[in-house]
Amino acid sequence: MATGGAAADLMASAERKAAVARARHESDSDAAQQHELLAGQAPTEALRAGYLRMAEVHRSTAARHLTAARLQDDYVARLSSWSRERGAPEPLFMSGVAAACGTTSAAVTLAGATLEQLALAASDEPARAAQELEFLLGEGPARDATCLVRPVTAAGSALLDRWPGYGPAVAGLGIGTVVAVPLSLSGTCIGALAVFDPVRGVTDPDTFAEVAEALTRSMILSVDGDPGMYGATDLRAKVHQASGMVCVHLDCPVTDALELIKARAFAEGVSVHSVAERILRGELRVG
Repeated sequence: MATGGAAADLMASAERKAAVARARHESDSDAAQQHELLAGQAPTEALRAGYLRMAEVHRSTAARHLTAARLQDDYVARLSSWSRERGAPEPLFMSGVAAACGTTSAAVTLAGATLEQLALAASDEPARAAQELEFLLGEGPARDATCLVRPVTAAGSALLDRWPGYGPAVAGLGIGTVVAVPLSLSGTCIGALAVFDPVRGVTDPDTFAEVAEALTRSMILSVDGDPGMYGATDLRAKVHQASGMVCVHLDCPVTDALELIKARAFAEGVSVHSVAERILRGELRVG
């Protein structure tokens, strides 16, 4: 948990990021307006269409920067409120992401080339548990959104039909609707934003996509961002380290070792991370 000084540092960092994002929003809004003015003065239809396309690009970029600024502002407000409350849990940046998506449960997962989760940031325990199920079972909305590089939505019986293992398991957590949108840049997908049980009518898929783009460009892949989501991102490094140990002990492929660890975690009803830690401490052997 952050100390008073650390909390102040977090607030200052978020305020700086909000200011940068807001300045970029204003710059792109001005550029969009200039292109719209030029479109009105264009001597040909082709030139007019070109200016309007540029205006649209700047408007879209401005909207993304504004979303990024609002996410930072929300985090500052949560930190400020928390600093005045004794004993309250430290707020998570992802809680604001979830709120922007019209829910309390959302998670960001970063994935590697084989679609295995490399890192996870969640807004609450249901979101974390849902992503843990994806990691254990090898199927689910974030995985599909990352693989297909497009939004994925399922609710009710469709949730059960689409993912035979994940669907019933996540329904057992009390989750009835899932939406996942890819975190992509220039055609390369690095993971997904998963949203659980969003309030119907409060937000829409376009909102989720805009939040995902703001996270990708302003937090995860930006030189002045914070891919760790202010310290709330859990890396799967220990899991992969434990997989390497099991691989050596059993003389098997590392992918098989990882599956053995997942199976042990699923059988015990605990997180893969906790099983990995026991392996690394020499308290557990699998296989």
